[in-house]
Amino acid sequence: MTDKPMLILIAGPYRSGTGGDPEAMAANLTRLEAAAWPVFAAGHLPVIGEWIALPVLRSAGAGPTDPLADQVLYPAADRLLAHCDAVLRLPGESAGADQDVATARRRGLPVYHDVAELPPLAREGAA
Repeated sequence: MTDKPMLILIAGPYRSGTGGDPEAMAANLTRLEAAAWPVFAAGHLPVIGEWIALPVLRSAGAGPTDPLADQVLYPAADRLLAHCDAVLRLPGESAGADQDVATARRRGLPVYHDVAELPPLAREGAA
């Protein structure tokens, strides 16, 4: 049980296995975002690295398949993890998500593999 909401990075496949296909990447982002509501409903605050990285790339005139992407996607997640309390690792092969997990573990952050594993939020008046 935790006394304050946790900022939880949702990590999973985004570009991996897509061959750069924009529709496949969009489908992967939709799968990542599908975990946002359960994390929020559990009393925590979900965040996805692409929510930060993709606008940064667009502002640089680039996209997720441009050479600049590797200089933004992974570093954005690393910087974001400096503020996160935990990682929720979704299924699927992903070098970036595996890197997020490794970074979290190095920093002593918990890594969960299912929303049901998240610690419940202590509510006022709860025993």
